[in-house]
Amino acid sequence: MNGADTAWIIVATALVLFMTLPGLALFYGGLVRARNVLSVFMQCYAIACLMSILWFMFGYSIAFGGGTSGLWGGFDKVFLSGITTDTLSGTLPEILFFAFQMTFAIITPALIVGAYVERIGFGFVLLFSGLWMLICYAPVVHWVWGGGILADGGLFGETGVKDFAGGIVVHETAGLAALVIAAMLGPRLNKNTPPHNPGYVMIGAAMLWVGWFGFNGGSQLAADGGAAMALTVTHISAATASLTWALWEKFKYGKASLVGMVTGTIAGLASITPASGFVDPVQALIIGAVAGVLCQEACNVIRGKLKIDDTLDVFAVHGVGGIFGTIMIAAFGLGTWTAQLGSLVIVGVFTVVVTVVLVKLVSLFTPLRVDAEDETSGLDLTSHGERAYDIQS
Repeated sequence: MNGADTAWIIVATALVLFMTLPGLALFYGGLVRARNVLSVFMQCYAIACLMSILWFMFGYSIAFGGGTSGLWGGFDKVFLSGITTDTLSGTLPEILFFAFQMTFAIITPALIVGAYVERIGFGFVLLFSGLWMLICYAPVVHWVWGGGILADGGLFGETGVKDFAGGIVVHETAGLAALVIAAMLGPRLNKNTPPHNPGYVMIGAAMLWVGWFGFNGGSQLAADGGAAMALTVTHISAATASLTWALWEKFKYGKASLVGMVTGTIAGLASITPASGFVDPVQALIIGAVAGVLCQEACNVIRGKLKIDDTLDVFAVHGVGGIFGTIMIAAFGLGTWTAQLGSLVIVGVFTVVVTVVLVKLVSLFTPLRVDAEDETSGLDLTSHGERAYDIQS
């Protein structure tokens, strides 16, 4: 065990949890109407609790167990079987590696929340999220990070896919699942409502930005120069994408909005995630500069051309950003085109198929969508019996 590495990953674990609670909750909560803000908080909080337990019970073993098939890790580490304070994973206590990876298992299904806010059944959220994490997310983790079929020595030979912190594992899977659910769920009854609290959105985005240092820097799994570089390029990409989003918005619409600028921040963060352990600061600048425009245009395509009510632009920002960053690894010559593109296709098809099947399956047991009256009244009252504010908008 290395004490410095251990200390850094303890901090990084706290930072990644901070991304979901309260970062993502505030970011998403500010974007919805006042009558639905508590429902968003509840969904994020409940997902964090449920994923923690499921990751402990089965998820960690599926992702990082000792299975030899390359498809999943098996059940040898269920309930952390055989793991003590003395068990090591590299230079870290394995119990800490478990906790660090648990925070990734929390935020990935929580990202999907943005696609279905204001109209989904709470029971569906919990049952779908739990099954999706175990059946979709955890196997993909094994494929890429657990020595599975997409890692070194797998389908793509000696050099497997390069995904440092989750462009494929986190952002592509969550983004595509969000798009599928949004399409199957259908649009909100009233789509033309502005964010009820842009201040929440900015505060949440700022928390995500800070937490992302743990997300990307912690993925080095060591306290060294690689972690410092990952942290630095993450910041540069986020700052650049914030500015290019705002500039593109100003050019197209005559004004740059706060919500737009901080959404650009998230686009830059998602885009640098897979590449953060491989690129230098100049390459990060390029990734961020393109991401701010690319993800903004993706929002317009999903909403305008495809007419899919991915309410908070999960696919356009996270999905497109993660896919773009994964491709840029090959474009910069830091990975092979075959492995990068092939892995994107394999994981993409798997995610779409699993998500469609799970939506249909879970819908048999609990309603996918609330009724029109509950949607109009708002989920805070109808699903949870609470109001966020005395005056509703």
